[in-house]
Amino acid sequence: MNKFVLGFLYFPEDKSGYIPAAFEFLVLIILCALVFMWVRRISKKQEAKAKILEDRILSQRQQSTQKIEK
Repeated sequence: MNKFVLGFLYFPEDKSGYIPAAFEFLVLIILCALVFMWVRRISKKQEAKAKILEDRILSQRQQSTQKIEK
């Protein structure tokens, strides 16, 4: 059991083996940040469209209630 658990913990003597993993990690972090910014930009555009639609619906509703009151 002890050998099975320790088999997953491998720390190489030559630390240059960490360089590709660190590079890949950096690339993935940059990609995640770019995707996050892209999603936020899309969300802002959708929020603006929803606000315009909401204002239009509310103004139409107010106009229809004013016509009914007259």
